[in-house]
Amino acid sequence: MTETLRRGRASLAFGFLVQGVTFALLVTRIPALQDQYGISDGLLPVFLAAVPILAGVGSVCTERLVRHAPPSRVLRWSQPVVLLSLLGAGAGDSVWQVAVALGAFGLAVGALDASMNMLGVSLQRAYGRSIMLGFHAAYSLGGIVGASLAWVGAHWDLSLLVSYLPVVIVLLPAALVGSRWYVDAGGDGESSGGVEVGGGTEAGRGAAEGAGGGVGLKVLWPLCLVMTCAYIGDSTVSNWSAKYLQDVLGSSEQLATVPYNVYMVMNLLGRGVGDLGVRRFGAVAVVRWGAVIGAVGFGVVAVAPGAWTGILGFTLLGIGLCVIVPQTFAAAGRLFPGASDTAVARLNIFNYVGFLIGSPLVGGLGDAWNYRGAMVVPMVLVLVTFWSARSFAPGPDRYGDGHERPRTTDVGRGSNGL
Repeated sequence: MTETLRRGRASLAFGFLVQGVTFALLVTRIPALQDQYGISDGLLPVFLAAVPILAGVGSVCTERLVRHAPPSRVLRWSQPVVLLSLLGAGAGDSVWQVAVALGAFGLAVGALDASMNMLGVSLQRAYGRSIMLGFHAAYSLGGIVGASLAWVGAHWDLSLLVSYLPVVIVLLPAALVGSRWYVDAGGDGESSGGVEVGGGTEAGRGAAEGAGGGVGLKVLWPLCLVMTCAYIGDSTVSNWSAKYLQDVLGSSEQLATVPYNVYMVMNLLGRGVGDLGVRRFGAVAVVRWGAVIGAVGFGVVAVAPGAWTGILGFTLLGIGLCVIVPQTFAAAGRLFPGASDTAVARLNIFNYVGFLIGSPLVGGLGDAWNYRGAMVVPMVLVLVTFWSARSFAPGPDRYGDGHERPRTTDVGRGSNGL
């Protein structure tokens, strides 16, 4: 059973890495997509908003889908769709073609993000200690690889199709092979190529999670607010860092790809040690420090006199924001241990609410006022996380903050096998 969990953890981490590569290749080449399809500055926010809206739809559908199929199966087949959609976005020459590709990308990403974090939460519960930040560290590593590949494409003036095609050829079959070892906790994992962990029955799981049973919005709402604010900040970096550096701070196109890369490097480092920090100091303290550092980062970006100072601000943002989202998913899993899939799917919707608000908010304020002033808004919203961090505190019957089970009792103990 321990070896099964280890393989499941490694394969899921690889799935996070693949998604990091894919997403970074898309968002860091937004200026190139805009040029290739002749998308105006006024129309660009519409495209940026459509993706998270459709991703939210995909997440809602996944909440219902996992009542009949395990999350491993949803993740296994949504990841290839995301990769093929990325390739489609780089292969077209008409606006309707990129609209279709990005639409498919959004729907598939919603299913992928929800199912991926469902598996991560259930694995963390099986381990009995914080491991969620490690999965998101793999995502950050993928983002670094993707942003680096994007820099190469911009440096050598490669078309988007030439940049994307080798990545898809390598990652798509690798992701399918890796999905064989996904681990489901209490579902029909064998039929999907995954493995079942725990003694829960399909009927018991359906009773716990069906019709949203056991997941109260009043209890989940503080975490939804934190998720929204965190992704407003993250979407500002993803969608506007390159444009901000190029248009406001006067950098070159090549240098404009650096902020997202640096941001992901800091995400990787912070998440790489973040689980140790949570085990030592607790989730509340880690999240609060992250909120403060993230707010300082936005302040530096807003007043930066040049490109390299702006990059420093995005570096601080990476250090601060990296811990918030993984711990928000983990907190939902602790709050609703019998209905974690439902809780994660609903919480994941607010990931896209944050993206939906963040992209047009910063762009609209930037056009109507100025982009420096627009950076103050996500700075204030990230600070909301500081006051909402109490929701991350575990009860005495849940793992975390001194209540984690020792390694010798990671699996196979308790009435539910977790």
